[in-house]
Amino acid sequence: MANIVVIGLFSIVLLCIAAAQGRKTLHLTNEWLTSYPVIHDIDGICKTMVETQGYTCEEHKVITEDGYILSLQRLPVGRSGKKADKPPVLLQHGIFSDAITWLFNPPDESLGFILADNGYDVWLANTRGTKYSSGHTSLNPNDMAYWDWSWDELASYDLPAFVQYVYNQTGQRVHYAGHSLGTLTALAAFSQGQVLNMLRSAALLSPIAHMYQITSLPTKLAADTFIADAVYWLGLRELIPHGDVAAKLMEDICDTLNLDCSNLMTLFTGPNCCINSSRIDDFLDHEPQPTATKNLIHLAQMIRTGNIAKYDYDDQEQNMQHYGQPVPPPYDMTEIPNEFPLFLSYGGQDMLSDVKDVQVLLNDLKDHDGNKLVELLMENYAHLDFVMGVNANQMIYDPMMAFFKDN
Repeated sequence: MANIVVIGLFSIVLLCIAAAQGRKTLHLTNEWLTSYPVIHDIDGICKTMVETQGYTCEEHKVITEDGYILSLQRLPVGRSGKKADKPPVLLQHGIFSDAITWLFNPPDESLGFILADNGYDVWLANTRGTKYSSGHTSLNPNDMAYWDWSWDELASYDLPAFVQYVYNQTGQRVHYAGHSLGTLTALAAFSQGQVLNMLRSAALLSPIAHMYQITSLPTKLAADTFIADAVYWLGLRELIPHGDVAAKLMEDICDTLNLDCSNLMTLFTGPNCCINSSRIDDFLDHEPQPTATKNLIHLAQMIRTGNIAKYDYDDQEQNMQHYGQPVPPPYDMTEIPNEFPLFLSYGGQDMLSDVKDVQVLLNDLKDHDGNKLVELLMENYAHLDFVMGVNANQMIYDPMMAFFKDN
């Protein structure tokens, strides 16, 4: 069960605290490089996760402006066979995950199925680098250049591509729901005025924007000690948080830092109150998904500085080359239009989307129209309860659907 760490936002960074020679060996032997076969429909999310539960499912492909080929699943009808009579909803997962996040629990506990059964036209996004979104028009995932991205690109390319595609296919404006990193990319896009004309509203679960006050000690330590930066410069552009090597490294890390790693989920995400523990091993059969080392560096920069800004190349000349200025431009959350409907739900026990950081975000939104901002604090929830909690359907999803209905 040591690999349970992979479902924490930054836990994989800690898997890289091995000695420098150990990391070089991993790179030279290509143990952390994966050859990605073409995913056929028979192996896809529709066949393996949706149709097995009695739902209709469609597989779609989206190509971003920078050439990434992304996977998108659609649930156009509920289990009863009734066609969707409500607007489309786009669901966006967090880091180290894919669309299975929304389908993993039984149908009456999984948001993807619950929305479909309530008449919504459900679309499930899979961001670049994940198993079903590993294609590119000119690059291969074994190319370093394929992994040259952070959440900047998720906000400026992946999210707009998904929203535009759903909007074009349905002819309707879209509700958006995201978890964890899926909230940060949305907030960044909204602050830049992107996709708002195609959206009805956004529901942000465990919202991440400001990250300066996170209470996950290992996550904070990983950011403060520049671990991901070191891995990047050693040549590891992709991080795959699974396997025997990861388990051994995790064991060494716990010993080195004198951490009690008997409950790794609590250590990284906070004490999740409401997850069926019997589902965790099954979850790890499907997850985690890779991410770019550069993505982790970008998140670590936010933790260290307290800023929400574009990726810092830590070199004035490179920043000038990319941004036309010596420091990365900020994402200003106060620029999100006050009239755009937002639903924010966060947990009192969440160590990644910390209550104090969420309060800073809410302060950014203090001028938001009162009837367009819904805030829901779940005192006993931690980071993963929002997508895996057995009671999230009543505690989170019902209020969220009521919010959708009003917008």
